[in-house]
Amino acid sequence: MRIYEGSPRQDWEEVLRSVGAFADREQLKELLFLELDGGFVLQGLTLPPGGASSDSYGTLAKRTYELTDEQVAQLIEERSALRGSGTEGTAAEEVSNFYEHAMRVVGAYLDGQSQRDLFFFEQEGSFVLRLLIITSGKPGAHQLVEFTRDDILAMIQAAPEHRDGAAPA
Repeated sequence: MRIYEGSPRQDWEEVLRSVGAFADREQLKELLFLELDGGFVLQGLTLPPGGASSDSYGTLAKRTYELTDEQVAQLIEERSALRGSGTEGTAAEEVSNFYEHAMRVVGAYLDGQSQRDLFFFEQEGSFVLRLLIITSGKPGAHQLVEFTRDDILAMIQAAPEHRDGAAPA
């Protein structure tokens, strides 16, 4: 991942947390995420704006965003500015900012892997990741990893224990 070259933070946890917060803000569901050379593609389903009298009311629409490295860096700065302000979300609000929390814990998992070429999709809160694993002296190979919704919720709940370099219990 090139987004943070030369920056003090070079991790997936922060990138995916910020993109997850963006997905929450845009009210996206059933996400698809693809890493590109200069950024990412984020796609999800959403209800279009409109009232009960609108013909499109209740019809899901697919929305696709191409997020450049610079746009993701801006999203990260926005999320970082909210930390400690009391506006970043609490455990009681997990449902309203599910993707921020879920993608952060997926990012923390990715930070522990030696991987490139991230692609994942989410369905009903479960995430399937396709990673290109790079090991020293060996060509890369794709690997699939799946986290169920229960896995994600357990990872979110356990996340405070792992912050600031604390070892898992």
